[in-house]
Amino acid sequence: MTRVSVTGIPQDSGAPVRAGVPEHGRVPKYYVVRIMLTELVDGLEEGQTLPTERELTERFGAARETVRQALRDLLLEGRLRRRGRGTVVAGPKLAQPLSLASYTEGVRRQGLSPGRTLVDLRSWPCPAGLAGELDLSEGEPVWHMERVLWADDERVGLESTYIAVARVPGLSSDFDPDSSFYAFLHERVGITFADADERLETVLAAPREALLVGTPPALPMLLIHRVSRDGHGRPFERVRSLYRGDRFSFTTHLSGTGSGPA
Repeated sequence: MTRVSVTGIPQDSGAPVRAGVPEHGRVPKYYVVRIMLTELVDGLEEGQTLPTERELTERFGAARETVRQALRDLLLEGRLRRRGRGTVVAGPKLAQPLSLASYTEGVRRQGLSPGRTLVDLRSWPCPAGLAGELDLSEGEPVWHMERVLWADDERVGLESTYIAVARVPGLSSDFDPDSSFYAFLHERVGITFADADERLETVLAAPREALLVGTPPALPMLLIHRVSRDGHGRPFERVRSLYRGDRFSFTTHLSGTGSGPA
């Protein structure tokens, strides 16, 4: 459902009341074009191709750079994606729960096939900062495993995992890097995943990361840092997960205490 703001610009029902409308009421031209472009996208199916920039400038009566800015906004928001030399309508974002569930479970719940491509797997001496997080001695051997994350045939993220070699000595020979690491730890190693601390922030991908994930460096990314603990309360892994901001959103469930928010 849409509603009309005080300036007559349609707004999505989930948007702030004055989304995009400054208090002085003067709306930037690119935002007016963005609203019209959003209405056009809403009328198309996933995978359909948008008209060319020239056709959009004629349709909206706007300069090409104004149209480009509106297109960039919807690309970054995940409503559109590039395909070859054209622009197509993107599907809905993947809603990944902020929970103890693995990436594999989260993607499968949405009817997609999770996948991973191994980039690097090697052991190296644990640096001081990581040793403190994993309750290890500085210099103790740790595995570093880096994998590109897939959902169906689309690259959607990059994951780096650090775990002590002593806890999983056969990781390089026994683990299938395209499978769930948590399932492997539980079923083959006997490590129970009890709880974790996570921190979520927005970042821009480094050039190497953007190349691996297949995105422009200017695309905002969602970064999750996780330290996981086993059933004995001992930390066993440190994970750095980078997700495409245009393809992912994160959800969580909050329960009240009865007193309401402060």
